[in-house]
Amino acid sequence: MKNRVAKRMTTISPSLTLAISAKAKAMKAAGESVVSFGVGEPDFNTPEHIIAAAKAALDAGHTKYTPSSGLLPLRKAICDKFKKDNNLDYEPSQIIVSNGAKHSIFNACYALLDEGDEVIIPEPYWLTYPEVVKVCGGVVKTLPCKKENKYKFTAQELKAAITPKTKMLIFNSPSNPTGAVYTEKEVREIAAVCEEAEIFVLADEIYEKLCYNGVKAFSIAAVSEKMKELTVTVNGVSKSYAMTGWRIGYLAAPKDVAKAIDSFQSHATSNASSISQYATIEALKAPEEEITAMVNVFDKRRAKLLALIESIDGVGAVEPDGAFYVMMVISDLFGKSYKGKKITNSIEFADALLDGEKVATVPGISFGADDCVRLSYALSEQDIDEGLARIKRFVSELE
Repeated sequence: MKNRVAKRMTTISPSLTLAISAKAKAMKAAGESVVSFGVGEPDFNTPEHIIAAAKAALDAGHTKYTPSSGLLPLRKAICDKFKKDNNLDYEPSQIIVSNGAKHSIFNACYALLDEGDEVIIPEPYWLTYPEVVKVCGGVVKTLPCKKENKYKFTAQELKAAITPKTKMLIFNSPSNPTGAVYTEKEVREIAAVCEEAEIFVLADEIYEKLCYNGVKAFSIAAVSEKMKELTVTVNGVSKSYAMTGWRIGYLAAPKDVAKAIDSFQSHATSNASSISQYATIEALKAPEEEITAMVNVFDKRRAKLLALIESIDGVGAVEPDGAFYVMMVISDLFGKSYKGKKITNSIEFADALLDGEKVATVPGISFGADDCVRLSYALSEQDIDEGLARIKRFVSELE
């Protein structure tokens, strides 16, 4: 009998982020008091004016198909956003609106990668990147990033990793899971290497507006016209506008790449939700003060989380400059036991912590960093206080 499931599906690993979240939700549903530092999702509700725009679209009967690449007014608004925020000029035909930034990332990889093409992915990485590359026929080549450099790679390290088979670099700044943000100088140096090697860059900028310490994200496509022709920039509204469930992401690409992606999406999924698209037009009009207010809340939580981690013997953290995650370093605890069960890796740590203290984290191994667990601070200060108190108690009971 032939294989029932296609071979390509055997390359995919299930998401540990969602697995931990599901286990934590099941425990909560059973009445247990769980503090979850798991899935990265703002705990704010979508702003009322965005919700009102969706209701108005429903009342106006905007419930039909849209162009597969997205509503023209939305694509124009995205062009305006790129010009205002990133000093990038795009035509609406270069913008593709999809069902979330993850969908945009898949579209870009599917359009650009041939069987055997190498893709450089800085490590630690968002756990979906390698899976998308593999299912699209690419070969993953990780580029380890040092803690002492705030989990950022250098242009020299990138140059050394490039081979004749390299087709793409996936560049995520601000980064999930590390919160690393590259300076304009660092971005320009990285771009020079990419231009010289003529490799594409998939720039994931979904956390673009969530920066701290006076740091500002810089788009690699803005370095030069040549770099712009080698870059697919992915963004969306889920993180900055608390619109995770609305499922709207978008990308900007060179004309030939955008045309290919539009053609593929027209057959694969067609358009993203029409109602969500109308809501996104309104979201992109939001005053910066609205986003700044949310960022300030995240920044306060970030400081609290870092201080509480520092108070726990045996663990540590690298201060993030962006996104809403902290990688808590736990490798000094390996070899110890919790209630007779030895902990030798991040999965065993996360499992024991969830079972013992009902605190959900994400094992670092899923990001290529088995010496850490990821903590999201997209939750209340009260939960951060309670969660870190439980972690401290858990660590103190290790033998």
